[in-house]
Amino acid sequence: MPRVLVAALALLIPLSVSAQEAPEPPMTIPRMIEIVQAVDPDARPRGNGVEFTIADVPVLIIADPSADRMRAMVPIRSAAGLEDGELRRLMQANFDTALDARYAIAQGRVWGVYIHPLSPLQKNQLLSGLAQTVAVAQTYGTLYSGGAAIFGGGDSNDIYRDLLDELIEKGEDI
Repeated sequence: MPRVLVAALALLIPLSVSAQEAPEPPMTIPRMIEIVQAVDPDARPRGNGVEFTIADVPVLIIADPSADRMRAMVPIRSAAGLEDGELRRLMQANFDTALDARYAIAQGRVWGVYIHPLSPLQKNQLLSGLAQTVAVAQTYGTLYSGGAAIFGGGDSNDIYRDLLDELIEKGEDI
């Protein structure tokens, strides 16, 4: 799936959530795996989770029904050598551009993650969360975005404005 399509899905899928009429049954691990296998027929269920790929990005979902939680994770890079400025940028993105996905550090790695209560999770929420998590991995180092929207009120707007101003200035002579 091209990056633009992943970003578009991250924005459009939540719109269809409100358009649903019939309430969905509670999310279970088997139902979640069924949804994931529709996205990637080669998905590999593993205990309380599933491994699969979206747009050439490896994704792992782990669920804990007793805690009623699920977590979708995408490895991004080693956390070794992560500079203060980069860590600050990740935290800014978590505030305003990562949307429902988040950047996280665990086990010596930087991850894109989507965390949600398991049972109330709706199909389209899961798909949107997966699209956003893949998007934060794909845009790491550039836009740091879970989709095309910016929540606002954070520092990212100024960063994007600075980038746009720089590009406009470079292109003035063209």
